[in-house]
Amino acid sequence: MLVYPDDKNLQYSGRIDFDDAKHPKLVYPCSYVKIKFTGSSLKAVVENKRSCWDNYMGYIVDGRQGKKLLPPSGKITLELANGLGGGEHTAMLFKRMDSCHVVTFHGFMADGCAKVCALPPKPERKIEVYGDSVSAGEVSEAVDYAGLPDPENNGEFSNSFYSYAWMTARKLNAQIHDVAQGGVALLDGTGWFAAPDYIGMENVYDKIEYFPELGPVKQWDFNLYRPHVVIIAIGQNDNHPEDYMKEDYNCEKAVKWRAHYKAFVRKIRSIYPKAVIILATTILEHDRSWDDSIEQVTRELNDKKVCHFMYTANGCGTKGHIRIPEADKMSDELAGFIGSLGEDIWHDEKG
Repeated sequence: MLVYPDDKNLQYSGRIDFDDAKHPKLVYPCSYVKIKFTGSSLKAVVENKRSCWDNYMGYIVDGRQGKKLLPPSGKITLELANGLGGGEHTAMLFKRMDSCHVVTFHGFMADGCAKVCALPPKPERKIEVYGDSVSAGEVSEAVDYAGLPDPENNGEFSNSFYSYAWMTARKLNAQIHDVAQGGVALLDGTGWFAAPDYIGMENVYDKIEYFPELGPVKQWDFNLYRPHVVIIAIGQNDNHPEDYMKEDYNCEKAVKWRAHYKAFVRKIRSIYPKAVIILATTILEHDRSWDDSIEQVTRELNDKKVCHFMYTANGCGTKGHIRIPEADKMSDELAGFIGSLGEDIWHDEKG
């Protein structure tokens, strides 16, 4: 039995391209499609389009997680489960990685006698994250390298499920849209993403597809998802190719960065007038001057619902990407901070 992508019993989450409802495209990390079904087996039919790295899709069936390697291009059928017992089962197919690839979902395949069941509703709480590779969970599974530079890898250790972002959302029982891209900085021409014509978060945040190498750039409709909490975690890749903030806090480039950062926060505020906005970086090693700049912007904004959050090991916790136990600790701290803001932050927009 083929379960088509537009089946009303399937459940989606994330900033997903539904222009073709029968062939939705998963772009961002943490995006998923979930199914509840009866039967002994389940497969997923997907089509990959690669830019870099080896690309993997993640899946969880009845609480057990795995991953599947995708071809660089073309359609493939992925076996997610076989030999399941009787009764109902739940499966989630999710995007482990950022826009190093885009995946088109063509449906699930279940036993001929299987039945698709309704899933419980998604959590009412909503979080949105704007971040880089750390927010995407890049190299998170290299747990033997906690606190150390990254091992050689080709994408196999990246898993958004273990990003601090998704961990925080789960701990708060919240949905998440993870607008996170490895190597991204705030400004075009800086960072590491889309070299040599680097694309900054200023040109990613309002897109559903944002990497021209993988297809036409498309705008996102912000009315489709209204977060209660927005986390802006940008400011770590911005020191490439030049760490001008460290060299001279008041140089022209530093002043320009703070002006653009402030304008970006104000843009997010104009889109989400009622949301709490949390400004942060992470424990990945970087110069303190970037956090000082964020603190300065926070004061200048003078918005009671804009907070600057710092982790215990902010900017000095590790020389490599954040591994699972490190992300777990980060998410404990961030979820605790968000929880301290009270229940009122989770009320939907009114007026």
